[in-house]
Amino acid sequence: MESTGGPYLNTAAVTSPVGIARLLQMTFGCTTFSLVAHQGGFSAAYGTFCMFVWTFCFAITVFIITCEFTHLHSCLSISWGNFTAAFAMLATLMSVTAAVIYPLYFVQLGCYPIGCEVRDFRIAASVFAGLLFIAYAAEVFFTRAKPGQVTSYMATVSGLLKIVQAFVACIIFGALVNDSQYSKHVATQWCVAVYSFCFVVTVVVVAFSVTGRTALPWFPFERSVVVYTLGAVLLYVSAAVIWPVFCFDSKYGSPRRPGACAKGKCPWDSQLVVAIFTYVNLLLYVADLAYSQRIRFVSHL
Repeated sequence: MESTGGPYLNTAAVTSPVGIARLLQMTFGCTTFSLVAHQGGFSAAYGTFCMFVWTFCFAITVFIITCEFTHLHSCLSISWGNFTAAFAMLATLMSVTAAVIYPLYFVQLGCYPIGCEVRDFRIAASVFAGLLFIAYAAEVFFTRAKPGQVTSYMATVSGLLKIVQAFVACIIFGALVNDSQYSKHVATQWCVAVYSFCFVVTVVVVAFSVTGRTALPWFPFERSVVVYTLGAVLLYVSAAVIWPVFCFDSKYGSPRRPGACAKGKCPWDSQLVVAIFTYVNLLLYVADLAYSQRIRFVSHL
């Protein structure tokens, strides 16, 4: 048998700072959903979302550790550096969301009516959910691009912002479908088109980076991404102006929350969430445009 020129197992995958962070992610993730499944319990869409986050992140983390420890990632036709950086940022956002949602909806100080044992399990699960977020944030910190360092695009500030932009867009979509009444005006429908277009193109940029398709000779991918980011800034500026006018101006909507609105089922609340995160994404795209002037794509890392 011919020698491969190196060890079969990559011990650095579990002994480096990034490797240790991933082992902690695996441990905290497994502990969190085990506590919830065993005794803590969950219900409704919020609980299901939290369980999905913890199990999904655990599964992908185990896959990443296995591939790096056994060198199997070299057999995959993807840009491994872009994939791991993108997943770490996505997992950070998803885990912090679950770490906020679960205690908010399921943890209480008193024992009645769920019982003290269930309460304790839910508190413990919330603690480990917070530790899980810290572990994923630590990986993002360790793998982020340093000034002057040659690294994968998704590890740069611009690449990480792409993940955040897509995540914020998902929050906007969630508010839109929650009785936001966006179909009342053509102008608000334009805003929905802006959110949808920017989300789709951002996901495509991430997909091209993860699959290592950023160095196509017939397509100036780097320049196209910068042009798209500029266009996204302009589109979000229009949405940031139009949405508040047609939702909160007295001529078209209500500047104040109607007193008759039920909690959790008020269109005004959904419209406010959309407005807030529209400005958040606008700032993210502006920051992305600024940082994109200082980077170059590397597709093979």
